[in-house]
Amino acid sequence: MPAPAPLPSRPRRRIETRTLLWVLAALCIATMNAPHAVWETIRHLRVPDTDDAMRLVEVRDLLAGQGWFDNVQYRFLAPAGTPSHWSRLVDAPIAAMILGLTPLTGRALAEGLTAAFWPMVLFGLYGWVLYRGVRHSFGSRAALLALVAATQTFGVTIQFQAGRVDHHNLQIIAILGLAFCMIGGDLKRGVIGGILAAVSLAIGLEGLPFVALAALYLTGDWCLRGAPARAPLAGFGLGLGAAAPALFAVQTAPSLWGVSHCDALSPPWLWLTVGGLVFATGVAVAGERMATIRARLALAGLAGCVLLVGFVAAFPACLGGPFPDMPPLVRIHWLLTVNEMAPLTKFVARGQWEALVFYPVVILATFTASGMAWRGPERRAWSVMALFLWPGLILGIIQFRGLYIASGFVPLVAGIILDRALARAAGPPADGPRWQIALLGAGMISCLWMIPALLLGALAPDLRTAPDAAEVTACLSDAAVRPLAALPEGTVLAPIVLGPSILLRTPHKIVAAPYHRAIPGLTAAIEGLGGTEADLDRVLTEFGVQYLVACPARPADDLQAETAFATRLAQGEVRSARLMPLDLPGPLKAWRVMP
Repeated sequence: MPAPAPLPSRPRRRIETRTLLWVLAALCIATMNAPHAVWETIRHLRVPDTDDAMRLVEVRDLLAGQGWFDNVQYRFLAPAGTPSHWSRLVDAPIAAMILGLTPLTGRALAEGLTAAFWPMVLFGLYGWVLYRGVRHSFGSRAALLALVAATQTFGVTIQFQAGRVDHHNLQIIAILGLAFCMIGGDLKRGVIGGILAAVSLAIGLEGLPFVALAALYLTGDWCLRGAPARAPLAGFGLGLGAAAPALFAVQTAPSLWGVSHCDALSPPWLWLTVGGLVFATGVAVAGERMATIRARLALAGLAGCVLLVGFVAAFPACLGGPFPDMPPLVRIHWLLTVNEMAPLTKFVARGQWEALVFYPVVILATFTASGMAWRGPERRAWSVMALFLWPGLILGIIQFRGLYIASGFVPLVAGIILDRALARAAGPPADGPRWQIALLGAGMISCLWMIPALLLGALAPDLRTAPDAAEVTACLSDAAVRPLAALPEGTVLAPIVLGPSILLRTPHKIVAAPYHRAIPGLTAAIEGLGGTEADLDRVLTEFGVQYLVACPARPADDLQAETAFATRLAQGEVRSARLMPLDLPGPLKAWRVMP
């Protein structure tokens, strides 16, 4: 009897690499925010930073009927208030989201949902820009790997975490989009890139060095290559020069159009953007008449000299940076104590090893992009990446916040390098070294740097002299600050870092908050909380303070040889007949100021 015929075997289905990467990217995005953090943001407006709290305060004021052009915070140094240099262009979509949710959830829950999910919406936009830009130049697998790397780049994820309603995430998106437009290199992309540069400047001047370098890059490219580089330069100048004044007019009261500010988009910076528009128009009109490098360099040099001489002559105060009038007392005892203003050397000296998750990846990405810019068919793409990474790295070594925008470019480089590592692994050994390029790509993944950071923290705990971040955060929490809302409305003198949280969670007025336009309040808090009993009494009287609040975990700097009176008061070592202690739950100490 013949044997039965074997059943046909089913072909084995192999899951494509792209499918696996999409699944991995989805999982990474879904786990970017801890559920507890999202829930706390929704229910208790947990925000990562003082700027996020102040942003929500501004949005509330706007929704309460404060004018679009009126950006004064009237509960900050009342009754005159303190003008903000922040953009209403950021307030508007947040306010719109709250308004849309309020009929469904009520105002309080709408605020929490917006604070939690607005940053996630922006990360979706960032991921879309990143994916499309990398795919256009390096393929879809590199784009997917870049998206995965973005979810593991702490310099990116901290800017898109739940509660992060500040403006840095929008600036990252704008500058990344500008970079991809420069890589594309045509008239249409040039115009879009110029508009994105204008959006970045309208949101805040942190992106100014990157926009300036983009303009220099496009100008230098035109000087060297001539006609092929004319369209992107002309488009960039047109987009920037037209959009910047328009955005300025949209968010600035007409009565203030002639007022110069070094810390926000205003006449000094419009002089440069409109001057760039005139230069770009001249480049487009000249056309083929600028056929030699010498002629192009002459025109560019003349335009540059006119712009710079005009800027120096008309706006000399802005040559000193965005804080030209800050007194040394405030600079030393406030500005230089803020983490985002700290240099790398300070993090090392204070044993803040968590900085290791930010700096090495930017360093590796910067040198990788610079090396690749010297060879290969994608030299323009790599040179643009290096162009935006270098200023971020240099500024970041001097001030931590310089890393914000540069960190947005790390996933771009990491994704491309990891893609090439996969290609080497699948190819024959003759393709070149495999493990070296894989190690380079892995070195640009921030979470791997947590290992040495944790080891250093465990092996050398005595080297850490920085304040305990958890204790300071506890003082800013809803549970700590909300009890103050039960007190009759009044003016509060509190540590500078507490100001925005008090505005957000109570009806009280404040003397100080961490903003450079409020020098009198900053000076008062530094002198009152860091000085003698007489200093404190003077500040309480001068600013009509009803409540003194202290965070024992974050005492003010001592201005004299002895410990400040307010610090000793919070520790229970001294008393004042003028201050009546209040019984509040939580870490804060509070006193009612007696007349």
